[in-house]
Amino acid sequence: MADLSVTVDGLKMPNPFVIGSGPPGTNANVINKAFEEGWGAVIAKTVSLDASKVINVAPRYARMRVGPKGSETIVGWQNIELISDRPFDTWIEEFKQVKQKYPDRILIASIMEEYNKDSWCEIVERCQDAGVDAFELNFSCPHGLPERKMGAAMGQDCEVLGTVCGWVNSVSKKPVWAKMTPNITHIEEPARAALRNGCEGIAAINTILCVMGVDLKTLRPEPTVEGYTTPGGYSCKAVRPIALRMVMECAKMIKTEFPGRSLSAIGGVETGEDAAQFILLGGNTVQVCTGVMIHGYGLVKELCRGLSAFMDSKGFKTIDEFRGHSLQYFTTHHDLVQRQASAKALEKAAAEGRVTKDTQWTGEKFVEQSNKLVAN
Repeated sequence: MADLSVTVDGLKMPNPFVIGSGPPGTNANVINKAFEEGWGAVIAKTVSLDASKVINVAPRYARMRVGPKGSETIVGWQNIELISDRPFDTWIEEFKQVKQKYPDRILIASIMEEYNKDSWCEIVERCQDAGVDAFELNFSCPHGLPERKMGAAMGQDCEVLGTVCGWVNSVSKKPVWAKMTPNITHIEEPARAALRNGCEGIAAINTILCVMGVDLKTLRPEPTVEGYTTPGGYSCKAVRPIALRMVMECAKMIKTEFPGRSLSAIGGVETGEDAAQFILLGGNTVQVCTGVMIHGYGLVKELCRGLSAFMDSKGFKTIDEFRGHSLQYFTTHHDLVQRQASAKALEKAAAEGRVTKDTQWTGEKFVEQSNKLVAN
């Protein structure tokens, strides 16, 4: 039977499935529920020192459905939700409570601050004193507080991101992951800046900035709040192909330039087979957020079952046996053209009975084979 346990940056988890930062990790009650159900780790909803400026609205979600009416499938999910609106002191107490109840489970603090060294250092020191096992730096929220240069506004500036990573790693005694925004041309650039400045790993991707749609009855974009809206973050299974591409790009960069650093893969995972694809492209862990909002915390059991079944079918005993295996099959378009031309040439030679390898020579047809290799 397959062993799903993983050790990433010294963090030991029973399986690679991690609750992604967001509503599924919004307080101690739901974090405890996640551990009870068997999740490998939980990344709490992003916290900041001053939550007083965080004011959410409702509705703040919109969904894209496909299929016959009454049996539609949710394939896309937009949110305009902000980071945690709960006081930082409350979070500190709940971090302590969770670790007291689950001392052997992995609790990760997602943190976000403005471009201020003292603030970043304070939030790191206080969270690690409360017992969290690692940090995820939120450089990627696409819609929350850009006017304060937070989230993706920071993650799109490699110089600023690198400086902040340096601040954090100067005081952190725990592993640090930097969460990447997909709302950028080359995701490897901020990832490289984070790793150069001491981060043990990166997480990719966060949500993709989008407009879900326009209600043709009201002519208002969704989700509509008092008749208005703002672009938000797009997630769910529809983003998976984009996430797979960006994870692949990050994984190839890590393998070449930062061997040994980690990658937490995110993007539309709802089955063990989905997760297997991200691991094949280099993911050490696989985060799930929207999937939990749709299917509940019990989803982890199905994820483990599906991943285990895949591994058994291929004879893989551990995650490391196949992690990154599929990266070798990516190449350039120019190389694809050459490979196809070579394959067609071999097919033509075989059809004409021409020898292309020494093992193809036969005693019975030796003269005939020789004649076919003579230039006219």
